[in-house]
Amino acid sequence: MRTPALTSARLVASGLALAALGALTVPAANAHAADHAADHAADHAADHAAATDNATAPAWTQRIDWTTTTLAPGVQLRTGALSDATSTPFWTVTIPHTVTSSITGAPASAELGPRDWAEQTADSLRDAGFTPRLDALPWPAYADTPHGLQGIRVRTGEYATQAEATAAVARLKALGFTTATAEWTGYDGDTAPDGEQIHVAVIDQRHYAGTVYGTHHGDVAQRQKLSTVSGDLGATVAVNGGFFVTADADGYQGAPTGLAAYDGELESLDNGARSGIVLGDGPARIARLSASVTIRDGRASYAVNGINRKPGVVRDCGRPGGEPTDEPRQDVTCHVSSELVLFTPMLGAALPTGDGTQVVLDRRGVVTSEGARGGEVPEGGTVVQGIGDAGDWLAAHAQPGHRLTVTEAVRDGRGRPVPLTPRTSIVSAAPNLLTDGRTDIDAAAEGVIDPADLSFNYAWAEIRQPRTMAGIDRAGRLLLVTVDGRQPGVSEGLTLTEEAELLKSLGAVDALNLDGGGSTAIAAGGTLLNHTSDATGERADGDFIVAVPNRR
Repeated sequence: MRTPALTSARLVASGLALAALGALTVPAANAHAADHAADHAADHAADHAAATDNATAPAWTQRIDWTTTTLAPGVQLRTGALSDATSTPFWTVTIPHTVTSSITGAPASAELGPRDWAEQTADSLRDAGFTPRLDALPWPAYADTPHGLQGIRVRTGEYATQAEATAAVARLKALGFTTATAEWTGYDGDTAPDGEQIHVAVIDQRHYAGTVYGTHHGDVAQRQKLSTVSGDLGATVAVNGGFFVTADADGYQGAPTGLAAYDGELESLDNGARSGIVLGDGPARIARLSASVTIRDGRASYAVNGINRKPGVVRDCGRPGGEPTDEPRQDVTCHVSSELVLFTPMLGAALPTGDGTQVVLDRRGVVTSEGARGGEVPEGGTVVQGIGDAGDWLAAHAQPGHRLTVTEAVRDGRGRPVPLTPRTSIVSAAPNLLTDGRTDIDAAAEGVIDPADLSFNYAWAEIRQPRTMAGIDRAGRLLLVTVDGRQPGVSEGLTLTEEAELLKSLGAVDALNLDGGGSTAIAAGGTLLNHTSDATGERADGDFIVAVPNRR
């Protein structure tokens, strides 16, 4: 039984709808007519290519109905609705495969399992009076995972309501199927989506009288709602940004877990070479990014392992010395026993206390104090804390009155420097979705899945979720995209591969996934435009990407 979906009469996604992207060019003065003619030609070429992409895109993207609204010269909002009556998802019961977690070493549940386990489980279900259903699922089109069969999913029953499925779960658990779980098939990537609610902000920075940038809108150690930040800034449009800390045990709430820079200042280090968007001088750019910070005392030097986070605690992992892994692992907290962490005036919270060494530097890098950890970052200065061997090194090289040199660098995946100017901002997340017009999802390398452990983040990557994305089209226009989710029959959300499909259909050539789930939000001014998925309402997020008009 299909949950009723929202429908509306809207402009069908076709060459006509895609051509609306080209309407961003505004009339120019005669002195700039040649430049605008060239811009218009580039827009037309990008729109023609987008229409070609859409013609060969997956069928579900061609069934999206669109409306287009101009928010400001150079900024359009496209609202898409998908309602597919031929797709009839239902509630069912899944029997996950019990595995050993690669993170904790404890038993964990995997949505898929090997064929022999699936067949044995199916026999057990029949013996218990249930009819099994076995679904063989291939690996998604990731760039760095195996191909062919990913595993077998075991399910039983088709139920009209969640309550009926939950009752079946109770009966199955009583019969020994202890991992039984009620699930909505509309969230499955192998089921055609029956409902999606999509918002796309198309920003042509050549014609927008404003600035597009990443911001934390104040202290790093805080969480704010997008609608509040967008309203405070008078933003033409804004979306949530990168991953951030959500619990005190994992660090400072609101602080980015990956690479972040605002107003040209690094405020957080990367957790592996993950994707990010660089905004500021020139067109927006998406690339795999990494950063390094080094403290030098003459010829002696030591690498800084974090910025504005609690020493020893690394949310999303991906830092040298991390345990249980030094590779990126989404939504996992790793720990480090020896490291240096730098704190900036943007922290906005009390410094961590505990064992180790703390050094306070003035704006010239001169040590003003050395001692126990704690206190606050002085205005115009910085603080360095060290634990373990790194703390011993810091204590040995940081004497009051002595000058330490702090150097930093950001590089893309090809090793090219990314300059940090006062206009530069960087917002990062994971994984990459598109590169040069091709699907390029390095899900394993960026730590959002583990091919050897299907209990790790299968639902995060391969089950439909609310999503926020950023893309760049052939004309250099920035696409900020949200898809609502966790609303059966209304808007299911997308998988990672579906994100790439949607963005390609919109004409994007480069794209990345931003923070999603309950964080997914898009606003204009102080008005939230989408329906967020948390039962408590709009979530307070970390950083944001905002388009703010110039002040007159």
